[in-house]
Amino acid sequence: MNKIICPVPLDQRPLNEFNTIRNSWVISWPFLEKSIFYRKLTFSWLFITPLSLIISYGSDYLKNNILELTLVSFTTSLFFPILLLVRQWLSWIYIYKRLNSENIEYEESGWYDGQTWEKPIDWRAKELLIAQHQVKPILNHLQKIIILIIFIFFCSTLFLFLNIN
Repeated sequence: MNKIICPVPLDQRPLNEFNTIRNSWVISWPFLEKSIFYRKLTFSWLFITPLSLIISYGSDYLKNNILELTLVSFTTSLFFPILLLVRQWLSWIYIYKRLNSENIEYEESGWYDGQTWEKPIDWRAKELLIAQHQVKPILNHLQKIIILIIFIFFCSTLFLFLNIN
């Protein structure tokens, strides 16, 4: 059996990077069942809402308008889930690009001495399958959710702006 000698360090190989982020804490949320993913995302939103409520309560105008105080708090607390989703999307897009590329760019030491190694055909085929059938659906799902939450944020902001004036 022909063994391929790969100069790329283990932690910089795309398949190992994929397994690492798939097992990470926040970045792996899209890999879970959708109901669990949505529950975690909702919990992250509700977790930050009290802090947003406390900060919004500092406004004299909002102290006297409980409905607007609540709406402002809920709206501003959407930033946290948006940040989480963008961070997840950036990690998954990085892995997607690494799995799809024909070459692996890597560093052998702590300072930049970038090298490039061409993937063997069997590695490339396996990584393309993972990229297309596991990572691409996650990216599409994250993209839709990010767009939806940003749309909700802007609609809510517009509603608050029109309601205040």
